[in-house]
Amino acid sequence: MSRALILILYGVLCSASHAAAQYPDKPIRMIVVSSASGSTDMVARSVARALGDSLGQTVVIDNRPGGGGIIAAEMTAKARPDGYTLLMTNTSHAVQPSLHAKLPFDPNKDFAAVSLVALTHSLLMTHASIPVKTVKELIDLAKAQPGKLNYASGTNGSSAHLGTELLKLMAGVNIVRVPYKGTAENLNALLSGEVQMSFVTLPAILPHISGNRVRVLAIGGLRRIARLPAVPTLAETLPGYDIGTWHGVLAPAQTPQALLQRLSTEIAKMPKNPEYRDQAAAQGLELVGSTPQELDAYIRTQMARFSKIVKATGLRAD
Repeated sequence: MSRALILILYGVLCSASHAAAQYPDKPIRMIVVSSASGSTDMVARSVARALGDSLGQTVVIDNRPGGGGIIAAEMTAKARPDGYTLLMTNTSHAVQPSLHAKLPFDPNKDFAAVSLVALTHSLLMTHASIPVKTVKELIDLAKAQPGKLNYASGTNGSSAHLGTELLKLMAGVNIVRVPYKGTAENLNALLSGEVQMSFVTLPAILPHISGNRVRVLAIGGLRRIARLPAVPTLAETLPGYDIGTWHGVLAPAQTPQALLQRLSTEIAKMPKNPEYRDQAAAQGLELVGSTPQELDAYIRTQMARFSKIVKATGLRAD
């Protein structure tokens, strides 16, 4: 029995090694938690092109927005762990466990980390028709007209949603949420004046900053950014305020470590490639490229952080 078991295990290991050596021999599917044109989609398409070039196989983008990333995450969790299904996720992945008492997957056990790909900034924006030019003026207006201002939020757990709720909590104001399906719809609502304000990621808003329809009030992170040096941070008005957005690649749990490492290694080449680095900078993104272990630790830290924010704001999706 022992000899038979050893032979079986040897056969399995040889089969896995052979599969890793042949990988990939067919197109890879990358499920994206957002709709097209948002910052997560931009990152996904860059990664798809980079992996396609380095692995010699097509990486097909599959946008599955909705549910704050839950729809896309569930599809990934249930996929075969063979390296042919990947998930491009973002900050919402670390938020959903705190928003929901139950999810159709285990966020810690049903995924394997691949790489933290990019970081970007969330900007507090207002429609140009709103008579405010600073965060303080916005807060004063909201206090003078409680419940009169509204904001576009994207899906539950998005930076637009959590960012504004944290602003409301810290500033002590009442601003009404108007939820939208994703970044594109969120942005269109702001540009058209359907809503008065929103948090929008830098890549999505860049083409519109120089226009006359919206106004940038503040950066959501703790430090000012070189791209917009005159724009203050929210923390300069509300000390300790910090909301940003990250983008990372996950795979189904039990995906072979050899495949995870290979994918991570290829993605980590992107920040060193002038073409991808310059393209990302032009889009308002900072490429990272981490190991699977670094992304796993980062997500767990983010989950703990957002758990405190969700608890403080009193948000629950169910």
